[in-house]
Amino acid sequence: QVQLVESGGGLVQAGGSLRLSCAASGRTFSSYAMGWFRQAPGKERDFVAAISASGAPTYYAANSVKGRFTISRDNAKNTVYLQMNSLKPEDTAVYYCAQGTKPEVAGSSYRYWGQGTQVTVSS
Repeated sequence: QVQLVESGGGLVQAGGSLRLSCAASGRTFSSYAMGWFRQAPGKERDFVAAISASGAPTYYAANSVKGRFTISRDNAKNTVYLQMNSLKPEDTAVYYCAQGTKPEVAGSSYRYWGQGTQVTVSS
């Protein structure tokens, strides 16, 4: 059974940084793509970033996070990361990691999901 556990969320001031982690277990981590999504209150879940099984290529939501967020993975540690810099209040959301066969934008492409971690950015 695949388990994905996010950590690293919290409260940060605008302009600050956070690094989210997602620890995976249950199947060969290095064989699968990983993605990060977020959902703000009252809004739909949005794609944030994705990374292929090998670590490249990577993909980002172009207008909202590209240039500020960086996705990476450590296959030896079965963990994917999301480094978030220059955070803005509009980045406030629950952040989810997901595992799938390809680094897709569509959430429906991912079979397994974590429980999420709250990120709150104060102005």
